[in-house]
Amino acid sequence: MLKVAICGASGYAGAELLRILSGHPGVKVVSVTSEKSAGKSPAEIFPHLSKYGDFLFEPMEPHSLLGKADLFFMALPHKASQPAVALLHREGRKVVDLSADFRIKDRAVYEKWYNTTHEHGDALKKAVYGLPELHRAKIKKATLIANPGCYPTGAILGIYPALKNGLVSHEGIIVDSKSGTSGAGRQSDVRFSYCEVNEGFKAYSVGVHRHTPEIEQELSLIARKDVTINFTPHLLPVNRGILTTVYLKTVKKLTTESAVALYEKVYRNEPFVRVLGADNLPNINAVKGTNRCDIGLKFDPRTGTLIVITAIDNLVKGAAGQAVQNMNIMMGFPEDTALPALSAFP
Repeated sequence: MLKVAICGASGYAGAELLRILSGHPGVKVVSVTSEKSAGKSPAEIFPHLSKYGDFLFEPMEPHSLLGKADLFFMALPHKASQPAVALLHREGRKVVDLSADFRIKDRAVYEKWYNTTHEHGDALKKAVYGLPELHRAKIKKATLIANPGCYPTGAILGIYPALKNGLVSHEGIIVDSKSGTSGAGRQSDVRFSYCEVNEGFKAYSVGVHRHTPEIEQELSLIARKDVTINFTPHLLPVNRGILTTVYLKTVKKLTTESAVALYEKVYRNEPFVRVLGADNLPNINAVKGTNRCDIGLKFDPRTGTLIVITAIDNLVKGAAGQAVQNMNIMMGFPEDTALPALSAFP
């Protein structure tokens, strides 16, 4: 039985980790940490987590946690993850980090976009970007996983087959995404209160969103040349889900049907990617509670544009579910253990 600890477990991603792992036959959660909720039970904050009624959140003390668990899920804020992850990794523990601290391989790029220093270069060098559909072989051998961001997951999976196979240009890529409010985390901020969000719909962080360099890093690796994108995120008045629409300029003769066939071929063995095609476009309702990414495609011959639409649950495939998927790969469990493709929600 694999013993795991969840650090920062009182946030939305932490709660999803507890929900998913409650059904994992090979895992035992042995510790949950939270600074703000120390002394409280997970079931007290999230009533649906009744299985964890006997647990209490404790302050995170990495040294005291070392002997408790074999693998650590880190759901801490950016920068706060750096020293804790570095210590756990240095002491030989396996780590899946859900922050952005180890996703961007170029320290200068990270420091520019996150306006902070990166002080743990050794751990950064060893971190593997945890998008299984692209990096499964590396994940199997990894001891430190940088779990991808939610927006990058939907965007990269939507672009990868077309860019990898030279169907589209690496220039002029437009990524237009809409996310539910849980993507902002479980925080007290008037911008995400009910009256501010309900019946509204707006763009934010236009041209400056921190997930931009993460998407560009992975697309540049796919294209084998530098890629710069236009990325605009929006806030939807819903709890969870991300719908991403990508616009790609084609450089080869294409039809909707041929694009669908290519995507089906690329993802045919991927348990959590479903290619829908042109007549059944993705809807965030269909992926709620799942670790699945749905992809729909449409070629516009008038403008020579391949339009790719993806839908994920930002808390599952965009965070906790993908973290468990990475753990399963690292530890040799069947990849879909505790991660059914069908929704756990009505």
